[in-house]
Amino acid sequence: MPSTGLESADASLLDRRDRPMRDLRISITDRCNFRCVYCMPKTVFGRDYAFLDRDELLSFEEITRIARVAAAHGVEKLRLTGGEPLLRRGLEELVAQLAELRTPDGRPLEIALTTNGSALAMKAAALKAAGLTRVTVSLDSLDDELFQAMNDVRFPVARVLDGIEAAQAAGLGPVKINMVVKRGLNEHEVLPMARRFHGSPFTLRFIEYMDVGNSNGWQLDEVVPSAEIVDLIGAELPLQPLGATAPGETATRWRYRDGGGEIGLISSVTNTFCGSCNRARISTEGKLFTCLFASEGHDLRALLRGGVDDEGLAVAMASIWGARDDRYSEVRSSLTPELRAARPKAEMSYLGG
Repeated sequence: MPSTGLESADASLLDRRDRPMRDLRISITDRCNFRCVYCMPKTVFGRDYAFLDRDELLSFEEITRIARVAAAHGVEKLRLTGGEPLLRRGLEELVAQLAELRTPDGRPLEIALTTNGSALAMKAAALKAAGLTRVTVSLDSLDDELFQAMNDVRFPVARVLDGIEAAQAAGLGPVKINMVVKRGLNEHEVLPMARRFHGSPFTLRFIEYMDVGNSNGWQLDEVVPSAEIVDLIGAELPLQPLGATAPGETATRWRYRDGGGEIGLISSVTNTFCGSCNRARISTEGKLFTCLFASEGHDLRALLRGGVDDEGLAVAMASIWGARDDRYSEVRSSLTPELRAARPKAEMSYLGG
């Protein structure tokens, strides 16, 4: 097995709640060509929002260095996010670099990508060839008028569906499809989505609308609980619960009793999973965040550009993770609406979800 160059790194790194670091989510661009109402609303960001300059972004080599150190500390899965990651020029080169990394026992890392699917039909085959493992696509409605209203740039749903099919054909499956459900906006699309992907090779996942950041005007009464979604689908397409496939899995799994595949429910509001959360996040300009709902990150870019070697970077990451005590989803219900609104949090579009 090739050396990681980090023989002193501790692959059993744990935080203050004995949670290991297994999943690293890396935002590779802050730019997005959508203005989804729950993530990057046009009322806040506009179409001409001032994004970071290119030299402020982590370079591919800097991203790979961070990922290599994270792998030595026990990370087994990398997820590339944004903004919209397919907008980052040369993405295939980054994927190829990350595909060369190995865990301490010599296994390749899983390299996943979350995308809005707008450019996926053009890029799926090249990304697979570069070493990408699988893809998750955001799709909040099959109704073209509603979908265009939700992405707020009039992007047609048919082109996202083409991208999903292209990813599956390229071998990036099983492709997961994420639907954020917001009451009063698209909850009536739950059953049409379930019907459309029932019996297909795709895994549909329903995500409770979350209070990530402060720009989306989140209200608790806009959350459609996962239990309500299970009841709604199950009344027409009977469901049976499944066990988790991996520690720290965010989605609870349900299979169709008729063998038509499965769905997932991500219930950060009504059924929190802080106790098993094993995910760290790197923002576009290189800050390490230990929670999706955090207000501040730890600047790794300054260390990288200040000349720190990989051993020093490993020590810094171990210190940050070892001090981690985040459990916002568990304490959310104890906060008044005023306290929730006043608490600063990094935006979804900044952290990449």
